[in-house]
Amino acid sequence: MLAYSFYENDNRVRRYAETLVRQGYEVDAVALKQDGQPRQESLNGVRIFRIQKRVRDEKDKLTYLFRLLKFIVNSAVFITKRHLLRRYDLIHVHSIPDFEVFATFLAKMTGARIILDIHDIVPEFYASKFKVSKDSVVFKALVMVEKASIAFSHHVIIANHIWERTLTARSVNKEKCTTILNYPDLSIFYRRPRTRKDGTFIVIYPGTINWHQGVDIAVRAFALIKYHHASEAQFHIYGDGPMRAEIQKLITELGLRDRVFLKGSLPSDQVAAVMANADLGVVPKRNDSFGGDAFSTKILEFMALGVPIVAAATRIDRHYFNDSIVRFFEPENAKDLALTIEDLVRSEERREQLARNATAFVADYTWDKNETAYLSLVDHLVGQTVER
Repeated sequence: MLAYSFYENDNRVRRYAETLVRQGYEVDAVALKQDGQPRQESLNGVRIFRIQKRVRDEKDKLTYLFRLLKFIVNSAVFITKRHLLRRYDLIHVHSIPDFEVFATFLAKMTGARIILDIHDIVPEFYASKFKVSKDSVVFKALVMVEKASIAFSHHVIIANHIWERTLTARSVNKEKCTTILNYPDLSIFYRRPRTRKDGTFIVIYPGTINWHQGVDIAVRAFALIKYHHASEAQFHIYGDGPMRAEIQKLITELGLRDRVFLKGSLPSDQVAAVMANADLGVVPKRNDSFGGDAFSTKILEFMALGVPIVAAATRIDRHYFNDSIVRFFEPENAKDLALTIEDLVRSEERREQLARNATAFVADYTWDKNETAYLSLVDHLVGQTVER
């Protein structure tokens, strides 16, 4: 597993790695390092190698690009050395960025099979993050890099069906790709008794604090919530990202420090316990060229935990969900989100109905029900390696 992310916080990478360990594979995870973490350790049978520190505070394109390129160089050196000592049969590269796949060059040339897993589609992500037009030279160049990255890999995994349509139209043959949603792992995200009994109504957002995630919209919604309708409601934000400082400033400016709490990022198992104790989950994404098509696994995780959800009516979420399992609000409309939260704060019956319907829905959208597609792909590719 090769990922420009923090392994212990990346549910998708962890789920793949730990599933393979349970199947008898030996798995290394090459990832980023946070302060206080060891450079190497083992977690649930996966050997983790943290080869580069990162703070998610990139405000400009050059800083963002420099850190990506530095990781590619560091990971290429690391992967090459490990591969020469004991050859990898398969390297599963997680995008962003898609061009991280080229760090596996020597390993591929000497027999390793390569999966490129497109969690987030790079050209649209870049356009959203840095407000770049799709007609720009940079966007078109990123599409060319996307095509080259896909051509270099042996197989591509795509994170949702809307992006599958986008990528098969411009960069990959349908036969070379498999669509696998970011399904919740029931060994982490499972219903459990609540341990919090303080009477506070807690709305929670767990995840990266990026522009397209719309966390600022949810904060502004809390400023609009009428105190006499939802006086006990609090908004807890768990995560990190480039907009963290702006969100903290917004909380202060709106006088919400006693109602909106910006907390740190937590490992998957810890954040699942926190989510399970919330009264309402919120997914306030923007409906732009990236956020509108980016599938949020947080919705399925809330469902698996039995927590009702309020979500922006983005293209992707309307594609997979309906009003009986998710309470939608108009994207980027803080007033509509505030009214929606108020309504659910007042109605325990509506919350329970949403949770019941979502629990029935998510039964078919869990990793244990859908891991076969991934395991079959790995077995096929590793079999090709053995035959070589």
